[in-house]
Amino acid sequence: MISSAYLRSHQAPAPRTLYDIFLQTATTFPEAAAIDDGTVITYHELSERVHACAQQLHAAGVGPGSRIGVRMASGHSELYIAILSILAAGAAYVPVDADDPDERAELVFGEAEIQGFYNDHGFHSLREADPITAAVPALEDTAWIIFTSGSTGKPKGVAVSHRSAAAFVDAESQLFLQDAPLGPDDRVLAGLSVAFDASCEEMWLAWAHGACLVPAPRSLVRSGMDLGPWLIRRDITVVSTVPTLAGLWPTEALESVRLLILGGEACSTELVEKLSASEREVWNTYGPTETTVVACAALLSPHRPVSIGFPLAGWDLAVVDAQGVPVKNGEIGELVIGGVGLARYLDPQKDAEKYTAELGWSRAYRSGDHVKLTEEGLLFVGRVDDQVKIGGRRIELGEVDAHLAALPNVRQSTVVVQKTGAGDSVLVGYLSLTDETLEFDHHHARSVLSNAMPAALVPRLCVLEELPTTASGKVDKRALPWPIHSDVTAVGLTDTEQWLAKIWVDVLGMDVSDANADFFSLGGSSLAAATLIGRIRERVPTIAVRDLYDHPRLGALAQRVESIHAAPALQETPVQLVSARARAVQGLVQLAAVTLISLQWVACLLLINNIAAGAGISWARHAPWPLVFVFLAFVTPAGRLLVGGYAARLLTHGIMPGSYPRAGRTHLRVWAAERIANASGSRSIAGATWVNYYARILGARVGNGVNLHAIPPVTGLLTLEDNCSIEPEVDLSGYWVDAQHIHIGAIHVGKNARIGARSVLMPGALIGNNAHVEAGSTVTGDKPVKANARWSGSPAHKVGRSKHRFSDTPPPRRPHWVLIYGASSLFLAALPLCAVGLGGSAMIAAVQGSGANPFLGLLSAAPAGTLIAFAFYGLCIWILVRLLSLRLTPGVAPVRSATGWRVWFIQRLMDDARTYLFPLYAAQLTPLWFRSLGATVGKDVEISTSVMVPAFVDIRDGSFLADDTLIGGYELGGGWMLAGATKIGKRSFVGNSGIAGPQRKLAKNSLVAVLSSTPKKSKAGSNWWGSPPERMRRVTITTDASENSTYKPLLRLRILRGVIETLRLLAPITSGVLATIVLATLQIVLIRLGIGAAILLGGVVLIVAGITALLITAGMKWLCVGRHRSGDHPLWSWFVWLNELQDTFVEVVAAPWFFNHTLGTGSLNIGLRVLGAKIGKGAWIETYWLPETDLCRIGAGATIGPGVVAQTHLFQDRVMSLDSLILQPGATLAAHSVALPASKLANGATIGPGSLVMRGDQVPAHTRWQGNPIEPWNPS
Repeated sequence: MISSAYLRSHQAPAPRTLYDIFLQTATTFPEAAAIDDGTVITYHELSERVHACAQQLHAAGVGPGSRIGVRMASGHSELYIAILSILAAGAAYVPVDADDPDERAELVFGEAEIQGFYNDHGFHSLREADPITAAVPALEDTAWIIFTSGSTGKPKGVAVSHRSAAAFVDAESQLFLQDAPLGPDDRVLAGLSVAFDASCEEMWLAWAHGACLVPAPRSLVRSGMDLGPWLIRRDITVVSTVPTLAGLWPTEALESVRLLILGGEACSTELVEKLSASEREVWNTYGPTETTVVACAALLSPHRPVSIGFPLAGWDLAVVDAQGVPVKNGEIGELVIGGVGLARYLDPQKDAEKYTAELGWSRAYRSGDHVKLTEEGLLFVGRVDDQVKIGGRRIELGEVDAHLAALPNVRQSTVVVQKTGAGDSVLVGYLSLTDETLEFDHHHARSVLSNAMPAALVPRLCVLEELPTTASGKVDKRALPWPIHSDVTAVGLTDTEQWLAKIWVDVLGMDVSDANADFFSLGGSSLAAATLIGRIRERVPTIAVRDLYDHPRLGALAQRVESIHAAPALQETPVQLVSARARAVQGLVQLAAVTLISLQWVACLLLINNIAAGAGISWARHAPWPLVFVFLAFVTPAGRLLVGGYAARLLTHGIMPGSYPRAGRTHLRVWAAERIANASGSRSIAGATWVNYYARILGARVGNGVNLHAIPPVTGLLTLEDNCSIEPEVDLSGYWVDAQHIHIGAIHVGKNARIGARSVLMPGALIGNNAHVEAGSTVTGDKPVKANARWSGSPAHKVGRSKHRFSDTPPPRRPHWVLIYGASSLFLAALPLCAVGLGGSAMIAAVQGSGANPFLGLLSAAPAGTLIAFAFYGLCIWILVRLLSLRLTPGVAPVRSATGWRVWFIQRLMDDARTYLFPLYAAQLTPLWFRSLGATVGKDVEISTSVMVPAFVDIRDGSFLADDTLIGGYELGGGWMLAGATKIGKRSFVGNSGIAGPQRKLAKNSLVAVLSSTPKKSKAGSNWWGSPPERMRRVTITTDASENSTYKPLLRLRILRGVIETLRLLAPITSGVLATIVLATLQIVLIRLGIGAAILLGGVVLIVAGITALLITAGMKWLCVGRHRSGDHPLWSWFVWLNELQDTFVEVVAAPWFFNHTLGTGSLNIGLRVLGAKIGKGAWIETYWLPETDLCRIGAGATIGPGVVAQTHLFQDRVMSLDSLILQPGATLAAHSVALPASKLANGATIGPGSLVMRGDQVPAHTRWQGNPIEPWNPS
């Protein structure tokens, strides 16, 4: 509900025109002074001159409906006589400031289609027209047309009717000086440009009350000190001006002023205290030109908040949120204005866009201003477009400006957003001084501001003699100097320091004082850091972003630059495109792999037919049971592993370590083996007993007591010695691909060695006995990991000796656990099929009971059947996890034990759940889901596709777990398993693919960056990146300006988000419908052509289904988000929700039906192009994780390896920031790497496996890099 105090349209003054007001005043006070520009003109004399000029205008054909331009010098009476004459003739005046350039005057007069104009030489008609008889303006006639600055640079013409203008004049008469009303003894300053609508207030404050209008030259008004004697000499009692000009004037200049009206821009409390006096009313007014000068006002007094008050009589005000719903007291929203003062745009399209019917009002204007609703009146917060986002948070410029204005010796100030050489948005405070003889202490000012607000909010400061102003007297922000003229003022710098300091100045827009200057203390962000390094690389190509973080001070960075040896000459290599022959071979392999998958469909169909035929269903066809069992044997996990394993072994037979041409014969053999292995379902057996046998089938050497919880390489070039341990998601593939070659090598893991989760062992990696590679590391083949050593990082390096976290005594073998793990693996594979079977049974039962056409009936029942399967699978996961978690305690236990098995089984269930229950993740229900599974989850937590053992996890209020985070989990060693509690502190953030291992505690308000690990110990407010984790310098802003769209959404936003997230179920429903169509098609082929034809055509049917799934996903993408563009979006916004909706279709529809079968092929490239990615010819891409496809540009012949994420967005402080990602021709982003937004890999640049390309990093052409974050790399 809107308070009645803000609804006053029913109290509008009686209708009349400005001409009526003038006539009444001239009649009442004929001998009173009306204008005094040095020569006094009485109201009687003014009336005579006005009517004489009006007759001349009538004779020239000017009357109601005409528009007459006014461009005359300020400070004399002729200007105001011209304006009144135009009004008396019934026409509208169109003012342009005399100081404006001719181009603007021509633009304004052209847009207004004026019939003639006044200048200092009189009236000039632009076209002939028949004379008209005497006419006076009507209520609906336009009084004036004033052009305001447009956001596109083109001025917008706003037409105000006489009804609105007169209502404004009469409403103000009810406000000011009620105890001693304005009258003939008052003298009103006319100091504002008539092109500014506040000049109307000046004029009619005089002419509505018989007071005298006293014009002042504009140069005098702007001069500040010179105006004082003039105001006193001219006996000015009433002033209407903008705070910027009022701040220029000395206090004694206003001694005679009894009414001071401020408006047009925000007013500070310091200015109110300066201007207030016991015999003076100081009013703060507010109103856009579009609502007739002023819409609300407040009487100001010192030591109270500066309010813009309540509406004038005749105006309605409402404060609404982003959805247009009125906010409650104490909340901030956009001001919406209605009532008698609404004007109109000359542009009908603009008018229809800006003046809309809402809140039950027939017409309303959205101001574009943020205000705070209070019982004592409205508090101005700032322009909606004055909100800036730095570090992902919204900041109100008014808040910063208020602190700047409070600095000692500051006369004027303003804060604007500028762009640095890095492209960062930064705050710049411009100010002028009260006493220019006193030197401004920048260091002291920054110290004062830093104590008053967060350090990152402190603006760069620039002192000017005087701030430039517009014709209206407001600060002309476009005329403020930028970049600020900064130079390196430090003395005693070395040549390198001097060179670097100049780059710092360009990038940061800040002066560098000495060699101890700290890049991040000067406001450097991660994007600025990347830009700085990019500039340095012009001379030193191999410097890394890490070097700046490790050496943030100017002197230290200079020493680091000098220590880097000259880079070897870059060798440019031609871009190699994948040939048409290779694509043809891939097409045949694709068909074979998809046909292998289709065997599962045919086998299931045969089983369904036999069961249905036994139940008497008419359309079922019985097949011999022995044949069915043979088929089932080959489609169960064990059967498929045998087929896939031996097929891969055959394809890779004889392949030896070495480098081979990309997309050549050897590469295609390895690629084909991967596709067959994936089709066989090998991913589902990691950690099960069978995986060791599968590895041996592939040719790997696996010793006794090996715990292999990852997938072995299809090349078979792997040796795992006795009792070594490989944790989940370790990459053992033993090869990687760049733009020229596939590099293949053997991997050797010694006895009792331990490889941490999500590590990458590159070709040639040699891990010594009892060595330990920590989670998230990348071990190159350049150096062996020696026995008993502990290595960590990317690239991995020695960090100490291997710790004895486990007993040296192997646990009991307990052979029966081999069967339990094997059966569990079968169960995990069968569970989704059971859920599908239940949903399918329900569909068949519904169709059978209805008597409808079987095909159409099953199709119509598919959505319900899919939801049944989805719910059943979710229920099974919930029951199993809850049961397995009973009395489960953290600690060390044998892998082959009840505790070890339960931890492994729960993590496998949770890993599968995020695939099959994907719509449930990254949603409002996700925290509830994990909480119900046994995790401790606080309020306002956001969880994406995280994997964890819920019973061991504690996630505190306001935390954010991004995509693919591993929270807790387990560690392996010598047959033992460690499972420990993991805690994520309040309002902490774990980035994409981040790891918080067992027994880790992340303190509150901390951050773990993308692809990074959590330290064992952390302090509150700390930030970490890389592996091993290192402290990161990070600019943060703590402001509550956007809490409602980030951490504390309103109930309405929660409901709206819930509605969109419910629509995610359309994705599994779509997959269910596609599956129904596939089975129905195969059934028709089975009935008409037999089993052989179903087997042969099954692959084709699945390919057609895949193309259909891709097109549906593309349609949803364009429907939900259209084209992705760079920008920022808070978590609680439509874009983020709809983007997640389309991403659900990518993961649930396009991925299983299309992308998973096309990795590395031209088909994948086509599919990504359909979704909006720009991909050149002959690129080799083995990932579909391009979240915002339109922002990805991949050049011809480029290479993107498996598991790579082209991370075109980041969530920082719950604001989604999007930017582009570019791989130029021939560039490589190798396996399991992540490239962050705004990064660019130049021609032929190579990023090795397991690497992180930082935000904004520009990788030079034909260079090689590897690491987290990337560093120069010279592989042996």
